[in-house]
Amino acid sequence: MRDKVKIAGVQMNPGIEKVSQNLEKILLETRKAASHGADLIVFPECALTGYMFTSREEAAPFMETIPGPSTERLAESCRELGVHMVVGLLERAGDRCYNVAVLIGPDGIIGNYRKNHLPCLGIDRYLDAGEEVSRVHQTPLGNIGVNICYDCLFPESTRTLALQGADIVVLPTNWPAGRDKLARYVVNTRALENRVHFVAVDRVGVERGAGFLGHSKIISALGDTLAEAGGDTEETIYAEVDPAEARQKHVVFKPGEFEIDLIRHRRPELYGEITKKIA
Repeated sequence: MRDKVKIAGVQMNPGIEKVSQNLEKILLETRKAASHGADLIVFPECALTGYMFTSREEAAPFMETIPGPSTERLAESCRELGVHMVVGLLERAGDRCYNVAVLIGPDGIIGNYRKNHLPCLGIDRYLDAGEEVSRVHQTPLGNIGVNICYDCLFPESTRTLALQGADIVVLPTNWPAGRDKLARYVVNTRALENRVHFVAVDRVGVERGAGFLGHSKIISALGDTLAEAGGDTEETIYAEVDPAEARQKHVVFKPGEFEIDLIRHRRPELYGEITKKIA
């Protein structure tokens, strides 16, 4: 595991239905970020396809299998440049369709996460929810976990990744305009309460009348914003993090007088209510 990992968050404006153009843009931005020394390059939710589809049938021609044509080209880029990346796309798996973020490294596809929590918004209205717990992947950059957009409003999602040993949690997102509190408070809170580095990468622009928030952020395991993008421009933000810092769950402010441990001080036997379904 490296002492320092340089992260790039690429805030972009994908074109809906324009997979080939989006892919070329992602490849170009990957090369630019790699030239600036980035080790991990993160793109928004549905960066490959766009988001505001009006039906499953409309989106179907733009879905791909994983592995598939686009992920193969992304893997080639990672292999050539020696970087890791996370990219959002739409996946077709038999008769199921998912909103997915795929983690790719120099050796190919490492894993993919199917969005578990689906809001009534855009293409998510017509997709299947993921059916598995998001897994943490061991990489030379540290342990990386992935969530997508709406997942960040469910604290259990990030906590589950922290309990699996995540050093860095990546959140590709399409935050709608007006949801400023997500960028201002929620993602910093997820980093702080789990002591994990957090990378939230949003899109910008207007797609079929829907505006997006921007304000992508890279946040330290202490909950501090290390880099933040603006609200209406395509730009890439950079920050360095130390994965080892995320493993220090036991924090000593004053020995024997003020200490906290975000893992060992939990009381799981008291939390049963949060696992019960509500009719």
